[in-house]
Amino acid sequence: MNPAAGTALAVLLSLVSAAGYALAAVAQSRLAAASPAAADGRGALRALLARGQWWWAVGLNAAGALAHVAALHYGPLTLVQPLGALTLVAALPLGAYCARRRVTRTEWRGALWTLAGLVGLVAVTGPAAPGEALSLRESLVVAAATAFLIAALASGRHHGNGGRAGRGLGHATASGIASGVASALTQTLTAALALDLPGAEPTWWQTALLAVLISGFATGGLLLSQAAYRGGFAAPLAVVNLSNPAAAAVIGVALLGETFRAGAWGWFAAAGASLIAARGVVLLTKGGGGAGEAGAGTRAGTEAGTGTGAGALVEGGAVARGAGGLPAARVAGLAVPEAEPAGVPLAG
Repeated sequence: MNPAAGTALAVLLSLVSAAGYALAAVAQSRLAAASPAAADGRGALRALLARGQWWWAVGLNAAGALAHVAALHYGPLTLVQPLGALTLVAALPLGAYCARRRVTRTEWRGALWTLAGLVGLVAVTGPAAPGEALSLRESLVVAAATAFLIAALASGRHHGNGGRAGRGLGHATASGIASGVASALTQTLTAALALDLPGAEPTWWQTALLAVLISGFATGGLLLSQAAYRGGFAAPLAVVNLSNPAAAAVIGVALLGETFRAGAWGWFAAAGASLIAARGVVLLTKGGGGAGEAGAGTRAGTEAGTGTGAGALVEGGAVARGAGGLPAARVAGLAVPEAEPAGVPLAG
C-alpha cells in the first residue's frame, strides 16, 4: 500500500474509532441517567451486567479500540491521536439529539477549547522509542500507585461542594488514568510476549500478572466512566479524554525517557494546552444541567414502563443500582420503548 492510501485509511479508521467511542459514551450516559443510586452494590453490579444496553456500550468501546489500533498500523501516532479527540465533537451533538434538544453555544465553545487543548497536549508529547516498555518492577510500582490514586479520586472525599458534578469529574479523571495505565501495561505485556522486556526474561506467572492488571484497569476505567456520567455528559467525557493521554505522558516522561518536543519550551506548551483544555471543561460544566438530565432520564424511563428494570454503575467506590430505558440505544440499533423527551440539557 502506498503512503497516501495508508494515510487515508488511517484517517478513516480514526474517524470510525471516534464514532464508536462517541456512541458508547452516549449509551453509557443514558444508562446512567436512568439509574438512580441505591445501596446494594453487589446485586447492582450483577444487574448492570445483565443489561443489554450495557453490553452494547462495551461492544462499541471495543470496536472503537480495535479501529484505533488498526489506524495506528496504517498511520503515524502524530496523526491518529489528535483525530481521536474528535470523540468529544461527535458525542456532543449525538447526546443532544438523544435528549431531543440543541447543543448550546456555550457547549460548542467548551468543546472547541477542550479539543484545542487536547490536540496541543498530544502534539508536544514525544512517543517512546519502538519496543521501549516498562520493566516488570516499574509496572508493579505504577499499578500500585495508580490504584491508590484511583481510590482517592473515586472516594468522593475531595470534591468539596461540587456535588454530583464534582464527583463525576473525579470519576472521569480516575477512568482516564486507569485507561492510560492499562495502555502502558499492554505495551509492557506485548514486549514480554516478544521476550523483549527490559531486565530478565519474564516467567509465565509474571506475564499472567500483567494480563490480570491490564484487565483490572481496563474494566475499572469502563465502570468509572459509567459512574462519571451521573454528573453530566460532555464535561466528564472531556476529562476522560484529557486524563488518558496525560497519564500516558507522565509515565513516558518519568519512566520511559520520553521528552516534550521543543525541549524546555515543550513544558510551557503543555502547560498552556492544559489551561486551554481546563477552560473548555469549565465551559462544558456550565453549558447545561447534566444532573437534571439524569433525573429527567429516570422519570422518562419510569413513565415508559421500564421502572422495574435493573441498571447499575459504580459511584464513590461502591456500585449503585437503578432503573430505566436507554433512548440512545436506538442509535445502536436496539429496540426500546419510546420515552418522553427530556427537557433538560444533557451536558454537565
